[in-house]
Amino acid sequence: MSIVVTTPTGHVGSRVVRLLLQAGVRPRVLVRDPARLDEDTRARVDVRQGDLTDAGFVREAVAGARSVLWADPTPNTVEDPIEVSLRTAAPLVEAARVGDVGRVVLLSSIGAEKRHGVGHIDALAGIEERLDTTGADVLHLRCAYFFTNLLLDLEGLSKGVLTTAFDPDHPMPWVDPRDIGDVIAARLLTDTWQGRVVQAVHGPEDLSFNQVAQILTEALGYPVQVNPVTDDAARDAMRAAGLPPSAVESIVGMASGSRDLVPEQPRDVLTTTPTRLSGWAYSQLRPLLER
Repeated sequence: MSIVVTTPTGHVGSRVVRLLLQAGVRPRVLVRDPARLDEDTRARVDVRQGDLTDAGFVREAVAGARSVLWADPTPNTVEDPIEVSLRTAAPLVEAARVGDVGRVVLLSSIGAEKRHGVGHIDALAGIEERLDTTGADVLHLRCAYFFTNLLLDLEGLSKGVLTTAFDPDHPMPWVDPRDIGDVIAARLLTDTWQGRVVQAVHGPEDLSFNQVAQILTEALGYPVQVNPVTDDAARDAMRAAGLPPSAVESIVGMASGSRDLVPEQPRDVLTTTPTRLSGWAYSQLRPLLER
């Protein structure tokens, strides 16, 4: 069973690699710096060192794979992130089109179903559409808002401030990336699905940012309050930090384009995963913020 995993050191990819190894599979991992893999893992995987933005590397590294997990590596902060994301995925799409790859699991996002108007998520929608034309079996995992996004502002959380451009009163799905990894590994290890499949990964419950602040208050042991910011205020802050205009809009668009979003897939036994934010915050976030 030949399985390729991109971004194997990320929150999702690292979990997938661990589960595949435990299932007796030696995955092929595409990684820029093999030193970021722990020594024990490096000894058990097929390491292909290179940059996912290098089309030649990607095309060669995925050739002959039964399945590929594609996680877009493009940071939101680059110039024209949507174009970069689509260009980076192009060699994978071509490999699927000519039959060099049998199946692709795409780490996508809720909001991709809108196709346009959701910032950088529009790139995932574009990759979905391109993969759908290849004739390969494709699974689009429409994932919720990651718990680990909270790690992006540890300084603010250390001061009891949860800043967001999302509507603080609007509930939305939140998910532990490790649970996404569980779903992906299960899909990669089975041949029972084919054609075009869409599956959401919604986490255990929908939460507003105000509810998240309450959960963090209990888990961290000190008060956390939401600091809502407008789209324009978010733009001003990112421009002041030196981000290019297209990057600013790709980030702002993810929040503004999601405010009226109703996920295409309902919350049910297939889309609901178990890990609650309270437990994650206590075990993963609290040790980083202990005063």
